[in-house]
Amino acid sequence: MKNEKKQMKQIFLTDDDADDCLMFSEALQEIYNEDEASLTITNDGVKLMEVLHETVPPPPEVIFLDLNMPRKNGFECLQEIRNNPKLKDIPVVIFSTSSNNDIVNLTYQQGANFYICKPQSYPLLKKTLAFVLSFDPKKMGRQPLREKFVINVA
Repeated sequence: MKNEKKQMKQIFLTDDDADDCLMFSEALQEIYNEDEASLTITNDGVKLMEVLHETVPPPPEVIFLDLNMPRKNGFECLQEIRNNPKLKDIPVVIFSTSSNNDIVNLTYQQGANFYICKPQSYPLLKKTLAFVLSFDPKKMGRQPLREKFVINVA
C-alpha cells in the first residue's frame, strides 16, 4: 500500500483587496490540487492575528502579507508575529503594491522572509507564486541576504 497521505501545504494570505485575493486564490488552484494546498484568506491584520492564535500549532507553511490594510497593517502584524514565540518562525512574504526602497528595507529589518511587488498580470502572479512555493522549507524559513530579499520573476 502506497503512502498516500502527503502533507498539505497550509498557505495564508492577508490582503484587503478582494480582486487580489481572488486572483491569488485562482493562481494557487492552478499550481496545486485541492488536496495539496489549502488557502486561508483574511482581509485585515486583526483577523490574521486572531486566526493565527486559534490555529497555531500547526503553523502555516507561509503567510503572504499585504502592508496597507485597515484595523492592523502588515507592519504591525509582522512585528507581532516576530515577537510571539509561538509564531516567530512562520515564513512571512510581504505581498505589496509598493516598491519603495524604504518600505522594503523596513520589512527586511522587521524580519520578513521575502518581498514581492504584486505582479501586474495573472500569468506573472502564477509564475511568482509557483517560484516562491517551490522553495524548500529551510530556505523559506531563513531570511536571505538583502540583495536576494525582493523576488522579481520575469
